[in-house]
This record gives sequence, C-alpha cells and structure tokens, in this order.
Amino acid sequence: RIGSATSLSSAIVNTRLQELVRLFKERTEKVKEKLIDPDVTSDEESPVASALAAPVPAPEGELERDKTSGGDHYCEMLCCTFKHRPWLDRLKSYQFPSSIDPLTNLVYVLWLFFVVMAWNWNCWLIPVRWAFPYQTPANIHYWLLVDYLCDLIYLLDILVFQTRLQFVQGGDIITDKKAMKENYLRSQRFKMDVLCLLPLDFFYFKVGVNPLLRFPRCLKYMAFFEFNDRLEAILTKAYIYRVIRTTAYLLYSLHVNSCLYYWASAYEGLGSTTWVYDGEGNSYIRCYYWAVKTLITIGGLPDPKTLFEIVFQLLNYFTGVFAFSVMIGQMRDVVGAATAGQTYYRSCMDSTIKYMNFYKIPKTVQNRVKTWYEYTWHSQGMLDESELLVQLPDKMRLDIAIDVNYNIVSKVALFQGCDRQMIFDMLKRLRSVVYLPNDYVCKKGEIGREMYIIQAGQVQVLGGPDGKSVLVTLKAGSVFGEISLLAAGGGNRRTANVIAHGFANLFILEKKDLNEILVHYPESQKLLRKKAKKMLKSNNKPKDEKGGPGDPLIIPPKADTPKLFKAALAATGRMGGKGPLGRLRWRLKELKAMQ
Repeated sequence: RIGSATSLSSAIVNTRLQELVRLFKERTEKVKEKLIDPDVTSDEESPVASALAAPVPAPEGELERDKTSGGDHYCEMLCCTFKHRPWLDRLKSYQFPSSIDPLTNLVYVLWLFFVVMAWNWNCWLIPVRWAFPYQTPANIHYWLLVDYLCDLIYLLDILVFQTRLQFVQGGDIITDKKAMKENYLRSQRFKMDVLCLLPLDFFYFKVGVNPLLRFPRCLKYMAFFEFNDRLEAILTKAYIYRVIRTTAYLLYSLHVNSCLYYWASAYEGLGSTTWVYDGEGNSYIRCYYWAVKTLITIGGLPDPKTLFEIVFQLLNYFTGVFAFSVMIGQMRDVVGAATAGQTYYRSCMDSTIKYMNFYKIPKTVQNRVKTWYEYTWHSQGMLDESELLVQLPDKMRLDIAIDVNYNIVSKVALFQGCDRQMIFDMLKRLRSVVYLPNDYVCKKGEIGREMYIIQAGQVQVLGGPDGKSVLVTLKAGSVFGEISLLAAGGGNRRTANVIAHGFANLFILEKKDLNEILVHYPESQKLLRKKAKKMLKSNNKPKDEKGGPGDPLIIPPKADTPKLFKAALAATGRMGGKGPLGRLRWRLKELKAMQ
C-alpha cells in the first residue's frame, strides 16, 4: 500500500514537472519570436504557476485587516465589495498635458465649444442690449456676471490652451513649451486675442454701462472658424452641421437688421410715422418680422416718409438682395457637397441604362443590373471602394486594409505561418465584389484563378447527381477556392458549383496578384506550396481505397480492340505492311510510342 502511494505521488510530480517544462518551452519560443520580429507581442509576461505554487488563501480576519489597514478604499453594493479611488484623489492626481494636439485632441475641441459659446453671447446680445431696452438697472448685475464669465473663458484660452498647442516646423512636430509659447506670441491669433480683450469696461465709470464698449469681444472669430474645422473633421455627417451653420448665418443677419430697425424707429420716434415701429406688442418679434420681410424682399411694407427712412430702406434692400443671394449660393454648395456621391451614383446608373437600351439588352438582365447598382450603393455608400482609397498614401491604405480585412484573412489555414508582411501586401490586393441572389460565384469544371472570402451574406455549394443539391452553406468569414491560387498547370478545376444565397459581398484575391507578391517572399512561397500539395492530396484521396462493387466509375475503362480487327492487322503485318490496313498499323505503333 505504501509503495502504491509512493508511485502515485511520483507520477503526479512527474506530470507537473512535464507541464512546467512545456510552459517554459512555450515561453522560450515566444521570446525567440519576439527577438526575430519586435512587433510581435507576447500574450503572457511569465509562465503560469502550477498547482504546486498555488497561494494558500488567507483567513477572513487577516483579509479584513489588510482591507482596513491599507490605503485602498472599498464600496459595498448589494452582496459585492468594489475597490475604488476617491474622486478627490483622482482630481488631485490629474495632470494637465504639457502639449495639446489641436487636430486630434477631443478635449481641445470641447474647450473650443465653450469659447465659441462665449463668442456667440457677445455677438448676439451686444446688439440687443444696445438697441432694445432690455438692459435695466434692476438686472444689470446679471448681464455683467455673464459678461465677465465670458471674459474669463477668453483669458483662460490665451494663458492655458493656446500656449500649449503643438505645431509643425520643418516636418517635425514641436512639443517644447518655450517654442510653442513663442509660436503663439508671433501669430496673428495672439494679436486678435489681445485686441478682443481690450479693457474698455473702465469707461463704464464715465459713460455708464454701454454694451457697445464690449464690441471688441466679437473679434475672436478665429476660434469660431477653428471650431468649425475641428468639429467637421470628427462628425460622420458633417453636412448637417454645415446646413445648421449656414442657417445660423441667415438668422444672425436678420437679428442684426431687426436691432437696427428698432434703433432707427427710436431715433425717429416710436409711432411717429407709419414706417417706424409703433411700440405695441413684443418689440423684438415685431422688428424681427419687419427684418424678414425686408431682407427677403417679400414686400407689403409701408412706404418710408422722411429722408432718413428712405436711405435706411434703400440700404436694407441692397443688403438684403446681396445677403440673400450669398446665403442661397452657400446653401446650394453645402447641399451639393452632401449629395455629390448620390449624384455620381445616379449619373452612372443613367448611363448604364442608356447603354443597355441602345443595345436592346433583355429586361431581365437590365433588372439585375439595376438591382446590383441599388444594393451596392445602399450597402457600402459607393460603387467602387478603390476610387476612395486611391487618393490615400500607401501606408494609410495598408492601415485601413488591416483594420477591415486582417481578422478574416488571418484565419485562412493556407496563410497561417506565413510572413506577416506578405499578408499585409496581400490585403491591399483584395477586391470587393457584390453578388446578387442565385448568381454563380464559380462553376464546376472552370479553371480556378481566384480565392474568395465572404465578407457579408452566405453562399451555397451545390452538388449531387443533378448538381442542384445543397452540400454546405458558407457564412461570413468563410473562405473557399484558396487551393487554386497555388495549383500548378494553369490552376485546378472547380469541383462544384457555388451560388450566392441572397446578397453576398465577397473579397477576391486573384492568382496573378499573389504570384507578384510571393516573388519577394521565397520562404512563404515554399511553405504555401507545401500546404497546397497537402490539401490537394487530402482532397483527392478516395474515402474507400478498395471500393465497393457497385461504386460508379468516374472514368470508364477503355474498351478492348475487336478480335476481327486484331486478326486483320496481324495479316497485314505478315503481308509486308502494304495497303491501308498496313498504314493504320504503322500509325497505331507511332501513337503508342508517343504515349
């Protein structure tokens, strides 16, 4: 009994030692691979400890003491205990970045939003407070509170953010604090920022709180245009923001005109003539209504009476015609840019339909072509992805191809173990093709020169005696036809029909593209050819070597030569080989020698 226990314990120890040896071997291989290719990252930083080194769980009392004695904080919720850091500690440990990338930093875009809000406060409300009697001694402290809050945002933008913006000099991104500050101080932006913060508010003590003294605050327009550029770069549908911005331009021009009309009415005297505002109802709404009718030249306005009213109205008409035409042109450009892709799609489809009608293509074919156009456009938003990517540098095209296609291609058994750079080069050669329902992807008997990767949809492999039985259905991520890429002798023939089950989007890799890539990777080429031969042997190997008596023969055996014909040939040979039979016998011998 003691001997059996000893042998059992020794077997367990040997098993665990073998496990440790296997783990260390895997670790060694990963380190070796990382030395060969520095881009490869290891999944495990250290070998997993075996059960022999498993830590002994501490008693509950010690665990509680560790919890309370340590500097960690815990929060009990329901039946669980969560570890967390106090928000005050997180706030204290936060460090403001020493440099800010203005092109990609979303925090900077958010800050520009607050700066633009402060700028809009000044641009919209300074004319209102100057023209309309909305600023009174009773509410003056509220107006001044928001005014100086906007001034504080302006000041923080100058001192904290603008002096930390990175810039490009000689192709290098400059992140040095002193260089960034000097670059901002030399820029036109700094001059405008200082000008917009001129302390004209000190004149309040002499002339009173006049909102026109804050007019320089409207000169911070460069932040508004920068915010537009940054926001359009991160929005997926930037044209919606452009339409909103153009509409805001129109509304602001009407807003300023309504303020000027109220000022002119107050200058002439409210209700003094039929042309001026009569002082009834909501003053801003009434004046805004008058501004809309004037700038859009609707008509129906009372005729001006005095010279001042005539000149004011003429300037309004001229400004209205100019501003309205500019707004319409800008809106047309915005809508045209937003629908440029749709216009291109319609023009291509119309040209194709015109071509098919000219050559009298059958309606069934025309309907399938129209369906392809509509599905391709609605599924991917463009007709040809290569037209979009051709404008990008080669490195950026590779980055996009890796993000889109690498996960699918890396799962192909044929390419596992190959040079990773070869796979990257191959990703750029993939071509996207859309197949309609019941379209043949490939037919039985044709030469295979492409490999297919299913991006979306499904395809069915057909076979059986009638060639219409569904053998298997392949879904997204599946690969077929990969052996034909490396088959010698012009490519192997397809052994089954493959049709699209519904709409299917496939990636295609052609044989010539792969051959051009493998020229630069001879080791991968050898590996791929070995794998292709192994796959061909496994696919061509019969399931039953002996075969049953009733198994149908794919190629029937050659029939024997009739006995009468053999006797005639033998007699001809004895006669010296003359006559047509002799010549036939000589021809048969020659063919046999060639074979």
